Amino acid sequence: MTDPGPARPTGPDPATAPVAHHPDRPGSADPAAPVDPQRFRDAMAAVCAPVTVVTTLVEGVPHGATVSSFTSLSLDPPLVTVALDRRSALLRRIRTAERFGVNLLGHGQDDLALLFARRGSDRFGATAWHIDRGLPRLDGAAGWLRCDLHRTVEGGDHLLLFGLVTGVGRAELPPLVYAHRTFGTHSRYAERPRPRITDQIAACAR
Repeated sequence: MTDPGPARPTGPDPATAPVAHHPDRPGSADPAAPVDPQRFRDAMAAVCAPVTVVTTLVEGVPHGATVSSFTSLSLDPPLVTVALDRRSALLRRIRTAERFGVNLLGHGQDDLALLFARRGSDRFGATAWHIDRGLPRLDGAAGWLRCDLHRTVEGGDHLLLFGLVTGVGRAELPPLVYAHRTFGTHSRYAERPRPRITDQIAACAR
């Protein structure tokens, strides 16, 4: 008589059984259900983002818009990314020029952020700026990146522009950031100057 082996449990296989759905628990939403657009916007509003004005020049005419979807991507080569709506007029002009500039706004320049976000406004006529090697650069910005258009990547209703950085400028100014639908700056920066984290690490290693 052969040994039948250990008894097997009855019921569904745990590996293939459906996962229970608990709508009252955080993170338990049905993965097949679409995300509510407003809830997604509200969640992203809590993410602190830099505030920039992205610019380009086409046939001698300056163009620019406020952009918060900006980040660094690579050190070697030096790359940054900017996300622009597919319907953006600035996107079309950057693809034509194949170059763009990123003005990193400083704390206290929220008026510029609002100006360059407003449709129909005389954006460059209402602010001080100059040409930096063929690209419009705003006076008094906390930082500046001059970029060649390196690559364009599809991203839903936006396009992600990879910029190869060819020039950099920086001023020691508190940054302008945006979160919870309001402007501000880094809280520690607003309080008082502090040593860089790398300096603190080096001091602890001694």
